[in-house]
Amino acid sequence: MHGILNINKPAGKTSRDVVNIIQRLMRPAKTGHAGTLDPLATGVLVCPVGHGTKLIEYIQRMPKTYEACFLLGRQSDTEDIEGNVQLLDDPPRPSRDEIEAVLLNYLGTIEQVPPAFSALKVAGKRAYDLARQGKEVELASREIEVYALEILAYDYPQLRMRIECGSGTYVRSLGRDIARDLGTEAIMSELMRTAIGCFQIDDAIHPDDQLSRGTLAAALQPTSLAVSQMPQVTVDHDKIVRLAQGKLIEVDVDTASQEVAAMTQAGQLVAVLVPGKEGGWRTARNFANDYL
Repeated sequence: MHGILNINKPAGKTSRDVVNIIQRLMRPAKTGHAGTLDPLATGVLVCPVGHGTKLIEYIQRMPKTYEACFLLGRQSDTEDIEGNVQLLDDPPRPSRDEIEAVLLNYLGTIEQVPPAFSALKVAGKRAYDLARQGKEVELASREIEVYALEILAYDYPQLRMRIECGSGTYVRSLGRDIARDLGTEAIMSELMRTAIGCFQIDDAIHPDDQLSRGTLAAALQPTSLAVSQMPQVTVDHDKIVRLAQGKLIEVDVDTASQEVAAMTQAGQLVAVLVPGKEGGWRTARNFANDYL
């Protein structure tokens, strides 16, 4: 029971709720998730199982694609419709061309202040816990990557967009900042994650379907997908033995990358390698014993 599940999270469930459903069916194999979705959000939730849980950080690095709907001319403490929504008094109604012009400022590496209602920690406490207590929450801005922004539909006050971005991006805060550049405010009313790297929503399974241990096992995708964006090398049996023994190996890889995926001849993930001493490569994640 090692692999990766691509789940289509429904609205109203937390990411943890979905993991708990899978965990009950897959015990004793461990289960986790790579990239939290709020209860309001739907779409791709990647849930590694067994050895896959050791690869979560690599999945989290993958680019993410969202479709989001924002309502202009209103604001809320949570930056979405689940908070205390307030309508602005006679806000401007930007044209599509004005919105398109502002979007250009949000491509590439930008600074973003995360929302107060987030799981980030402030002095050891979750920001959303402090915000719910009515306390002032100040979060530092941080760099995020936005690869693409596209207006899918615009009929004031609804603005529907497609967003491709890197890890750590808060889509509702992106809508907030875009609206402020337009002289108004916005809250997020819908969010669907349509992809994380190679994991697409069209291939996702729904947790409300008639799931069983058997159906989940059949839906498991190989752990190699977690490192699909990493340079790869094929290792023979002798090198697999050395990796299982915790020894360095030599690999022929023409890359400046500091990480390489070691694969069997059949394309199965043996290990994630990082540079070791004297030009060799050592394991950062090691599954070599599975192939002996």
